[in-house]
Amino acid sequence: MTRIKAVFLARYGFLATAITLIVVGLARNEQQEILHKAVKICLECIGIG
Repeated sequence: MTRIKAVFLARYGFLATAITLIVVGLARNEQQEILHKAVKICLECIGIG
């Protein structure tokens, strides 16, 4: 296997893994948990929460 082909396979392998993990996170509705934590941290930082 040439170096260029190995880089190509690694790049698209990582891309496929990233897309898969994003889809799994969205399916588990994890974006709401992240948003909740971010708001809580922000409010604590400015002294409201």
